[in-house]
Amino acid sequence: MSNSAFQPLTMLSEDEQMLFDSVKSFAEERIKPLSREMDEKAQMDSAIIKEFFEMGLMGIEVPEKFGGAESSFFMAILAVEALSAVDPSAAIVIDVQNTLVNNAILRWGSDQVKEKYLPRLCSSKIGSYALSEAGSGSDAFALKCRAEDKGDYWLLNGQKLWITNAAEAEIFIVFANANPEAGYKGINAFIIERDFEGFSVGKKEDKLGIRASSTCELILENCKVPKENVLGEVGKGYKVAIETLNEGRIGIGAQMIGVAQGALDAAVQYTQEREQFGKAIATFQGVQFQLAEAATELEAARLLVYNAARLKDAGQKFIKEAAMAKYFASQAAQKITSLAIDLFGGYGFTKEYPVEKLFRDAKIGTIYEGTSNMQLITIAKQLLS
Repeated sequence: MSNSAFQPLTMLSEDEQMLFDSVKSFAEERIKPLSREMDEKAQMDSAIIKEFFEMGLMGIEVPEKFGGAESSFFMAILAVEALSAVDPSAAIVIDVQNTLVNNAILRWGSDQVKEKYLPRLCSSKIGSYALSEAGSGSDAFALKCRAEDKGDYWLLNGQKLWITNAAEAEIFIVFANANPEAGYKGINAFIIERDFEGFSVGKKEDKLGIRASSTCELILENCKVPKENVLGEVGKGYKVAIETLNEGRIGIGAQMIGVAQGALDAAVQYTQEREQFGKAIATFQGVQFQLAEAATELEAARLLVYNAARLKDAGQKFIKEAAMAKYFASQAAQKITSLAIDLFGGYGFTKEYPVEKLFRDAKIGTIYEGTSNMQLITIAKQLLS
């Protein structure tokens, strides 16, 4: 058997390396100069989003017949990682589009739904994934949003909270319960367009981090949804939610290793330039040990994320590995971004340098798409089943 059969996890193919390098260059050249302003204004630059579509980053796995790049899940993960090292807010736009919205439609959508929505999502329309509610976070199936079968259409009523990309999105996957007595087995997934009667986007949250990424509430007041816009089987919305989020967690893991890499790169550069006691602080063993430990944790996180993504592409089980990747990478990102501020000293506490922003951006990793405690529950269940 040839050695190529045993490819190291972090060894990228020519196509993978090309994508990573091109996205990294784009992030450095186009996003970095705008990052601070987008953070302060809590607004994504519309020109950046337009370029995401032009680069083919909004439909990475989608088949070419629907206008996508027909590439791998791993490619999407690489794009998220590369962008996150510069601006995690920009990365989450393509992350949600690829790992949640497109993924769910590709897997659960009827031929009619795929033909109608995937070309739009690949070319010009942002998608959003709406599961959370005020009283439904970690208990994802305690949904109050209701769906009523009206024969020719569905009627939805309720509110959604913490919905990423909602300010810019025009296509939403919304979860609602049509039969509360049946518990989670009454949940359905619906595709809703922004201009549907009875649908509106509400308050935009003023957040600690990933500020340029919009997070809003959704309001459904007798929102009419066509019958054909149910995603997957009626009563199987819980399955759509769980299985899509399993994949989405790998995307958040990729975001977190990108954040950590950006912070570590900045810290390494700064410690080699900053002088105290007549020499660069990077020459002090105490600093070297901290950098070495951070680099080791980051590499371990990257291996977990890459392994989960490659398992997904190989059609293997990856639930436990996805939860491990998301859990460990988010913990590592918080630790490494905090260390970067320490090593920058007083400068790290100012907005003049990038590590302050990366520190704020990292915090969300332990919360969204399943808190750290929920990841530990998932890992334990897989171990004990």
